[in-house]
Amino acid sequence: MNITLKEKLKKNILTIGSWITIGHPTVAELMAHSGFDWLAIDMEHSPLSISECQELIRTIDLCGVPALVRVGANDPLLIKRAMDSGAHGVIVPMVNSAQEARQAVASVYYPPEGNRGVGLARAQGYGRDFDAYKRWVRDHAVVVVQIEHIKAVENIDAILAIKGIDAIIIGPYDLSGSLGKPGDFKDPAVVNAMSKVQKKAAARGIPPGVHVVSSDEKLLVARIKQGYTFIAYGVDFLFIQENCAKGLEFVKNGFPLSRE
Repeated sequence: MNITLKEKLKKNILTIGSWITIGHPTVAELMAHSGFDWLAIDMEHSPLSISECQELIRTIDLCGVPALVRVGANDPLLIKRAMDSGAHGVIVPMVNSAQEARQAVASVYYPPEGNRGVGLARAQGYGRDFDAYKRWVRDHAVVVVQIEHIKAVENIDAILAIKGIDAIIIGPYDLSGSLGKPGDFKDPAVVNAMSKVQKKAAARGIPPGVHVVSSDEKLLVARIKQGYTFIAYGVDFLFIQENCAKGLEFVKNGFPLSRE
């Protein structure tokens, strides 16, 4: 029997996913067959439409991989549309307080657990499977809140106390930006803020997550050793860009081309 993503998170099992911003099913299919434990479709920092998002979810589903959606904001409408499109869960950006975390959780679940509006779309089998879907949401939907501001770090204990959070994930760029050090992940203030969040989450048994934005294997291993267990590794366009550049660098600088 396959263990679900929600069960893995409950047991704090290491999972490694990745980020999708390109709205073509082929990219999603290639990444889904690469061995990731989950894939997150980015609806915050990409031009993707909700229609494109649904097609990406469908493709990832067919590959047997859980599809999460990083919604554009902590907005009940955006969360509802992602879940109705068939997402296994959501990653909610810029959650800075317990109240905001509570709102994110409530937006995923139907009453009485939450306050999500009820509609019939792809997730509910277009009306055919509504009862089954209600049970599925209650037992398997995943809610991840993104910690990406110093205010969230200051309120981390209250945020982690909210029932229904399955994992947290640090957004390193915005967090460093909120400290006036955008992109400077070695700055002591940034390092300390990330470490505090990781340790607090781990102590409460909530999987601490982080986005390793570049495809840097050494940094990925370092984050695992630091205790992160919900890791987004890379992003579709950087995998393409970095591997193209690596191949061309090898040819142009390291491999003698024949002049014959």
